[in-house]
Amino acid sequence: MKVLLIYFLVINVLEFGIAGYDKSMAIKQKRRIPENTLFFLAFIGGSIGLLTAMFLFTHKTSKISFILKFAGIILFQIAIGYLIFTYK
Repeated sequence: MKVLLIYFLVINVLEFGIAGYDKSMAIKQKRRIPENTLFFLAFIGGSIGLLTAMFLFTHKTSKISFILKFAGIILFQIAIGYLIFTYK
């Protein structure tokens, strides 16, 4: 269980940092981090990091397609968590 908590801490800090970096590159109009990279990191456990970065940096908050895809990832994670903890 301790390893899992460390994993989630690391992946969320990584996702937060990458989203913050992407926002700074957007401001400078430089090469950006692909959305699929942000989605992948969120999917494997970095949802809290991305959500925090979105609100703190106001990053991708007006892009409806991004928000809908991200919401789908969160709903999928909630469903999987529900199945794991319900049928244990």
